[in-house]
Amino acid sequence: MKHAIVTAGSKGLGKQVTLALLNKGYCVSVNYRSDEESVLHLQQEWKSHRDRLHFVQGDITKKEDIQRICKEAVARFGAIHFLINNAGPYVFERKKLADYEDHEWYEMIEGNLSAVYHFLKIVIPIMRKQHFGRIITYGFQDAEYTPGWVYRSAFSAAKVGLVSLTKTIALEEAEHGITANMVCPGNIVGDMKEASIEEARRLQDADTPIGRSGTGEDIARIIAFLCEEQSDMITGSVISATGGLDVINRHRK
Repeated sequence: MKHAIVTAGSKGLGKQVTLALLNKGYCVSVNYRSDEESVLHLQQEWKSHRDRLHFVQGDITKKEDIQRICKEAVARFGAIHFLINNAGPYVFERKKLADYEDHEWYEMIEGNLSAVYHFLKIVIPIMRKQHFGRIITYGFQDAEYTPGWVYRSAFSAAKVGLVSLTKTIALEEAEHGITANMVCPGNIVGDMKEASIEEARRLQDADTPIGRSGTGEDIARIIAFLCEEQSDMITGSVISATGGLDVINRHRK
């Protein structure tokens, strides 16, 4: 039975990703940072999956926590077939680079780029032995073209670096049956992160060309497809799900 690690998989987009993988019959180790209440709730909500579900606490900005997350996941399920790098810190306040504090810059780089490196160092050797692996990273619209993103300098710098890392891993590890792809959510905010597509269809969104907001289910469907054994032709790709919305230019004057 295949096993996934989903970072920040207990709420937001990660919750829908976790549920999609459980529904496909996979085992899932769900990383969370501190929200014990959400975990207790999910243990009840997903009790039908309890034999294939494992929660592990850890802060992905800390190398030692990443090492422990992987160690506990392997101890529980014996292997790692999918690595879903769903977690990633974000500075919600819109401000220019010159107004950033040093700790904000380093948190963005460590949490969105270095964390993936530390996970890959552990997970890739495991996947090589299996001759199978699926690695998913998250980006933003047009990240592969290195656009400027006003008020998001640190986050965008980390994610653009992650594009190259994702594509490089796809090339380096193809011979081992490992794929690496980036998924780029659109403007999915608030309750929509955990919502279904059907729920979103009932709410009109005039800002998004297709007429509805993106949801966690939209992202989960893409990831579940990329994880399939027959999806190996798709690697080194950057896949956006924005509903046609120009995400990075919404606030440009």
